[in-house]
Amino acid sequence: MATSRVYLEEGENVVFAVSLDWPGWCRRAKTPDLAMEALDDYRERYAKIVTGAFRPGTFEVIGTAKGNGTTDFGAPDARGPWDQIDLTPRELNRHIALLQDCWNYFDTVVENAPAEMQKGPRGGGRDRDGIADHVREAERAYCSRVGFRVAPRTPWDEQRDVVVTTLRAGTPNAQWPVAYAIRRCAWHVVDHAWEIEDKSV
Repeated sequence: MATSRVYLEEGENVVFAVSLDWPGWCRRAKTPDLAMEALDDYRERYAKIVTGAFRPGTFEVIGTAKGNGTTDFGAPDARGPWDQIDLTPRELNRHIALLQDCWNYFDTVVENAPAEMQKGPRGGGRDRDGIADHVREAERAYCSRVGFRVAPRTPWDEQRDVVVTTLRAGTPNAQWPVAYAIRRCAWHVVDHAWEIEDKSV
C-alpha cells in the first residue's frame, strides 16, 4: 500500500503537518491531530493541482521538528534530519515538476479570479493583484536563500526560471536545503492560491 511521508512542525501555538513527498501539501492547526486532519481534508483539493498520477495512500509520520517564531506567525520554517539527505536526480526532477504544477495552478486561479476579494482578517485585506504581488516578491526573497539574488521587477517567468536553474545547480552559499526550499515555495504558492479561491466574490 502506498504511503506518504509527513512530518510535524510544532510551534508554541501552531502545528504544521507537512508532506515530504508532495510539495505544497501542507496544513496547519492548533494540535498535531488537528493538523493531520486538516492535511487529509485537503487531499482532494491538492489533487487538482497535480498533473501527473496522485496516489498518496496513507500518511506515515516520520518525525517532529521544533518550530520557531515564523512557525507561530504562520509559515513552515523548520528543517529536520530528512533535509540533510540530498534529493536524487529523479526526486529533484519530480519535486520541481510539482512546484511547476503549483505555479501553473496559481496562475490559473489568478487569471479566473475577480480583481476584488472578500475582505476579512486573512491576508490583511489584499485583493487579487496584491496577493499575486506578495507571492512574487516572496519568491524573489526565497531566491537569496538558495544562493542567487534576483533583481527587483524581474519578469515573473524569468524569476521562476532562475529559481528552477538555481535549485537544479545548487550553490555553496545556499541557506536552505533544496528539498525544503521547494516545499516552502510550493506551500506559499498553493496557500495563496487557495486563499484567492476562498475569498473570490
